[in-house]
Amino acid sequence: MSVVLDTPVELSSTSNADVSTVVRAVYKQVLGNPHVMESERLVEAESQLANGELTVREFVRAVAKSSFYQSRYFESCAPYRFVELNFKHLLGRSPADQAELSEHICKTVDAGYDAEIDSYIDSEEYITNFGENIVPYYCGAQTQVGQKNVTYNRTLSVYQGYAGVDSAFTDARLVDDLACDLSTDAETPSTGGRIAGYADATGKTFKIVATSFKFDSPRRVSNSEYIVPGNRMTPQIQRIHRAGGRIVSITEVN
Repeated sequence: MSVVLDTPVELSSTSNADVSTVVRAVYKQVLGNPHVMESERLVEAESQLANGELTVREFVRAVAKSSFYQSRYFESCAPYRFVELNFKHLLGRSPADQAELSEHICKTVDAGYDAEIDSYIDSEEYITNFGENIVPYYCGAQTQVGQKNVTYNRTLSVYQGYAGVDSAFTDARLVDDLACDLSTDAETPSTGGRIAGYADATGKTFKIVATSFKFDSPRRVSNSEYIVPGNRMTPQIQRIHRAGGRIVSITEVN
């Protein structure tokens, strides 16, 4: 089962087709892959996006501050789950550590809901990764040089797959790992494609696809594939990073 990762969606024109694609992508990413009824759509904000009055970043802000988002994730979830999902929906990754999680819990308590949402969308990280017109996506599930492997694993732990709906879980999934600074297994959502009924990711087999090795010719783009058991994924990821590679996808092998 592939955990990666759609091509980032960017608003390049105000054509009806492009705007509709962006609106669908924002609802899916920011609202946690729900079914959005017509009565729940942000019709005014959609119109402003189509008219060029809102950037994608401001449309994301409107969706994250909507009653739809607030009722499902702020009012119905445990506080740690709310923050966990804000990272997932708005920055495309999990919280990195307990300090980051606690910072946002305190911000929600001290400054309020809107300030908590703004802290992600106005962050340097958001602007660097997504700018004004790219829909947030799961960059935390695509390993990067300088990123801890545990952050990658934790992003996979909160990723629910293409069919998952985030509002189905109201309790935090990472609170114990973050609070105790524990390692997190790289578990992927199950779709019935396992080799056998293993209890966790360490017993599965995965295909890692990596690209952009520093030894490649600048004019040539090549991918390398590695078939590794789950309990050897971390050393293989480290070897790829040391060689200057970037992981494109990790797929559970049937």
